[in-house]
Amino acid sequence: MLSITKKFEHLKIPLEAIISSTNNFAESNCIGRGGFGKVYKGELHVHLKGQTTVALKRLDRTFGQGDPEFWKEIVMLSLYKHDNIVSLLGFCDDSGEKILIYEYASNKSLDLYLKSDDLTWVRRLKICIGAARGLAYLHNPAGTQQRVLHRDIKSSNILLDENWNARIADLGLSKFGPANQQYTFLVSNTVGTFGYCDPIYVETGLLTKESDVYSFGVVLFEVLCGRLCISYHNKAQSFTEIVRKSYKQNKRDREQRPLMNEIVTALEMALIYQAPPTSPTPTPTPNPHPLSKLITTVLPPPPESKRMFSPPPPSLLKPPPYVPKKNNQKKWRI
Repeated sequence: MLSITKKFEHLKIPLEAIISSTNNFAESNCIGRGGFGKVYKGELHVHLKGQTTVALKRLDRTFGQGDPEFWKEIVMLSLYKHDNIVSLLGFCDDSGEKILIYEYASNKSLDLYLKSDDLTWVRRLKICIGAARGLAYLHNPAGTQQRVLHRDIKSSNILLDENWNARIADLGLSKFGPANQQYTFLVSNTVGTFGYCDPIYVETGLLTKESDVYSFGVVLFEVLCGRLCISYHNKAQSFTEIVRKSYKQNKRDREQRPLMNEIVTALEMALIYQAPPTSPTPTPTPNPHPLSKLITTVLPPPPESKRMFSPPPPSLLKPPPYVPKKNNQKKWRI
């Protein structure tokens, strides 16, 4: 542990500076809460950036996380840097406190805007493309024999800066997974968030990059339909249960799930189809991935008189009625 702390010594920030920045962790400075603890807003002098606005995440051990998640976040965000992954600016490890300091995302997280008119179709697609690029970067082994598996992809872990650029956050639960090997899965204790977890991962403990793909698919449905996958006010059904019942083919084969790079390509094609009327008609790519066909079917190029730069009509958001079958279907569970 001493060697690790020495390696990241340049990122250490004194506790006194943090206490001053947050007015001794005043509730008025608290901007959020999560599985790691409370998040505060403040002004700090940080390495290479000088005085800047930051978000400070203070560990609260009563939520179940601790030193392993704290150090894993530091290591992961120091090794993996990307425009669509949150930037770690520093940390504090003084007097029993464990605090992570990030670049401040002024628009907070995606989950807060799912129902908002501020998210036009174009903006929704651009946010999804950014998040997909960040996750594709984590999954790309880049010639090595390991990749990063996030394990907790959800809309509240996608942060938005002042320009609505998406940044994936919260890598404290992530794991290094095998890549370019005969077996590319891990056996691990299931972690994540109910509603977003891959049911195969929950049932078997087998973790693969496709587990993240499943979670990202749930986020795409949230963005499309303008609602969270879990409604605590309606305990009857989760969003994912409704989706599964609405589609006749409940395919659970992980091999049929696309790669994140393929998802990026499909979303970029959907964005092209949302171009203004003055733009030239997009040229279809030869042999497009089936996912591209699905997204461009859901988001077809609108007629010039009704270009869709606002959320879809309620009729599109309402899931089709579920008609139960007479035969006994095998049910999915999260």
